[in-house]
Amino acid sequence: MEVIRDLRACPRLDGGSVVTIGAYDGVHLGHRALIGEVRQRAAQLDCATAVVTFDRHPATVVRPESAPKLLTDLEQKLELLAATGLDHAVVVHFDLARSEESAEDFVHEVLVGCLGARSVVVGHDFHFGHRRRGNVALLQQMGGELGFDVLGLRLIADPGADVYSSTRVRSVLLDGDVAQASLLLGRAHEVRGRVVIGDRRGKELGFPTANIAVPGEILLPADGIYAGWYRTPDQQLHMTAISLGRRPTFYEHSESSLLEAYLLDFSGDLYGQPAAVQFVARLRGEERFDSVDDLKGQMRRDVEDARRALSGRHP
Repeated sequence: MEVIRDLRACPRLDGGSVVTIGAYDGVHLGHRALIGEVRQRAAQLDCATAVVTFDRHPATVVRPESAPKLLTDLEQKLELLAATGLDHAVVVHFDLARSEESAEDFVHEVLVGCLGARSVVVGHDFHFGHRRRGNVALLQQMGGELGFDVLGLRLIADPGADVYSSTRVRSVLLDGDVAQASLLLGRAHEVRGRVVIGDRRGKELGFPTANIAVPGEILLPADGIYAGWYRTPDQQLHMTAISLGRRPTFYEHSESSLLEAYLLDFSGDLYGQPAAVQFVARLRGEERFDSVDDLKGQMRRDVEDARRALSGRHP
């Protein structure tokens, strides 16, 4: 997938393209169904496929006080979009000036000017442009004038009639239900960061952990103990017992949660390296123990529970 990060470097698409637009946070199964429609229409029209997305969530600019935490950072999102088979991704820099751009100008500049849109595929409730005044009806009106058609798709839903959405994924993660999140995403929820030096309590307890600093804008699941996978920079995956929380046995008050990963059957130095942690199953909530020995006993059980939860699974 070709990634265009500057609208002055748009691709030359003599046959035009079928385009979809959106934040695409998480690239969940609902997103992928929509992208499947993009690819099908492009095959019928014998033209390229493209996604228009943004370098940050638009809410961080227009309503920062209530902007959601992200399921994926930009590079992660682009990797997931590339895996769907799209030909091009246009990453629009979203700032205050862009937030004040009219929907009409966005269509002329990005959809038609940059990508030569022949067809536009979006969710039926899609809104864009200044004060979200652009919608499917406006796209259809402009498409009639500029030569592209528009498909506003109903969002797909599971058997319970709940639609697949980034908001829903965030909700189940905040409940600690990483298994349900995996069903909505079509993959395990993964967070990325860098291994930093911690207080070495894990090593003292007999379970040396990688302490991972995750960017503040990324959504972490609810505090608790999880089983998952840890991907090292060489792309090797390791069974992992994950602790996410405030370590109440040692600290009465802690302002933020700490992500610690104990890699099963692994020895090596991970300090300073990039890390990716995938959450597969919640084992238990975070607890405060009366003694260090009680905590160590529970940690041994957690490691074995993590091994059982992951055995036979393929990440």
